[in-house]
Amino acid sequence: MTLSTPAPGGSPVRQAGGGTAAPLPARVLRHGAYEALGMLRNGEQLVLAIVLPLLALTALVLTPVLDAYGPDRIDVAAPGVLALCTMSTAFTGQGIATGFDRRYGVLRFLSTTPLGRSGLILGKAVAVAVVLAVQLVVIGGAAVLMGWTPEPAGILPAALLLLLGSAAFTALGLLVAGTLRPEATLAVTNLVWILLAAAGGVIIPAASLPAAAEPFVSVLPSAALGDGLRAALVDGVFDPIACLVLLAWAALASLAAIRWFKWS
Repeated sequence: MTLSTPAPGGSPVRQAGGGTAAPLPARVLRHGAYEALGMLRNGEQLVLAIVLPLLALTALVLTPVLDAYGPDRIDVAAPGVLALCTMSTAFTGQGIATGFDRRYGVLRFLSTTPLGRSGLILGKAVAVAVVLAVQLVVIGGAAVLMGWTPEPAGILPAALLLLLGSAAFTALGLLVAGTLRPEATLAVTNLVWILLAAAGGVIIPAASLPAAAEPFVSVLPSAALGDGLRAALVDGVFDPIACLVLLAWAALASLAAIRWFKWS
């Protein structure tokens, strides 16, 4: 059966063989579910998405690393680890998966189906959101069992920050995966994840870093997400600057990915 060019919007796609493809939203949701299941079934990605954040949370609670940044270790650690989860899924996990899909021709093939290029990208965003939701339940639940009590007034601002952070890091992951070789993507995404986790304002607040580094770190998406989540979930306040920084990164990385992404 020959496939037709995807129709704009959400209208069904007429196939050359007489069939009709599902509307775009349904195609996107199905592909997103497929990718999410693939990520959750992959042992390496499961370690990155669940095991490492749980280990980081446990280590931060049991050691005095965060004693200088708040009255309770868990209250400071939990928002930072949730930001770490966003980075691991949206940037590292999605970047690596997309890079190898590109090498093996999966992206080129799927872009010619009724899913189309826009549907493929939207499906990946849906997959990131699904995996992130699983991470929030698991990591957030573990933090609550450790004594975490997030500020109720900060739940909605935190949700907004997580959405913007997911968009920014997904766009950055796609940019790397669409411009570098898979091996380089694997190295770059893992190295950047380690650097941002250690000194990018994710766990340690940007304001607590050396004065010479603080202005540069504070404009990173990692610092915006980490500091914004701490402001929301610890103090119950909305950080508009963090939202603007994440929005700017999401927009710039998306434009760059659209401009330079190579499908094969």
